[in-house]
Amino acid sequence: MIKDHFDSVKRNGNLVVNNTSYVWGLKETQYFYQLTPEIILDTLQNLDLEVTGRCLSLNSMENRVYEIEIANHQNFSELVNPAVVAKFYRPGRWSEEQIREEHEFLFDLVESEIPVIPPLKFEGESLFKLEEMAIYYAIFPKKGGRAPDELKTEQLEILGRTLARLHNVGATKSAKNRVTISPESYGLQNLKFLKESRSIPAHLENAYSDVVEEICALSEPLFKNISFLRIHGDCHLGNVISRESEGMFLIDFDDMLMGPAVQDIWLLTPGNDSFALSDRAILLESYQTMRNFDPKELKLIEPLRALRYIHFSAWIAKRWSDPAFQKAFPHFGEPQYWDIQLQDLRNQREMI
Repeated sequence: MIKDHFDSVKRNGNLVVNNTSYVWGLKETQYFYQLTPEIILDTLQNLDLEVTGRCLSLNSMENRVYEIEIANHQNFSELVNPAVVAKFYRPGRWSEEQIREEHEFLFDLVESEIPVIPPLKFEGESLFKLEEMAIYYAIFPKKGGRAPDELKTEQLEILGRTLARLHNVGATKSAKNRVTISPESYGLQNLKFLKESRSIPAHLENAYSDVVEEICALSEPLFKNISFLRIHGDCHLGNVISRESEGMFLIDFDDMLMGPAVQDIWLLTPGNDSFALSDRAILLESYQTMRNFDPKELKLIEPLRALRYIHFSAWIAKRWSDPAFQKAFPHFGEPQYWDIQLQDLRNQREMI
């Protein structure tokens, strides 16, 4: 029955058999839903972390993330709080090599004193695997803080310098196994999945396909002669935490990419009205005190915004067998959702 649940879902009232050959994985995730508190606590005990039994599930749709109280936290210099955050990576999404490149980037950033939170190492290792369930996991120190609702001038200046320093480190190495953001990877490949999975209502599929293909064709020349480097990739305000004693930290490098610097910049200042443009100018002015910025990259903002729309829809479609996604996006399978997406993409096409 578990296999039947993951191989088939109902979409628009019709039974659709999912293609499990995609790297994002469906069959692989069957054990992902069987992670119990007992398994999680035993996993930490195996790393010599003495758990008290307190295990709290944290908000994360992509992975499974838990805050776990540690009795012997004083034995670990990295643990300021008596708790750790255990992150279990969704199977079938990232390979071991891709996750290790995420960790390597974090350790490189820490070495350059960039405010990020790297995983803990146990006997020199930061990535582990539940062999019987084929699930990779890592343990992070718990750091308090909250995401800012909006950025003040001083915070924009701090983040501008922080991003510049992060990109300086990102440019020192390549992450050959991570995704490189482009009209092909975020546009056409996601469109292919959406069509093959029959996620788009039949009466809108041609119109949606046409506008995606037009956006990709218009955007492709704008990516020429642009520098690509290791970037955060999903650097919106929700992935910034402010800590009173230590300032602002960038968190959640799960979507780390090879891409242009402007991807991180526009996500922190996402609007296109006068207020957003003013904020972006402040951030960029501060950024350029630490790193040169190629103004040609500003032309990529609207293409990148369009590609994010397409990628987001494909992300939901690839996760539709997960009950959490069906609950969070109840209108995804309805024509109204796709009508809005189509109109948004048409608007993006005009802006590009």
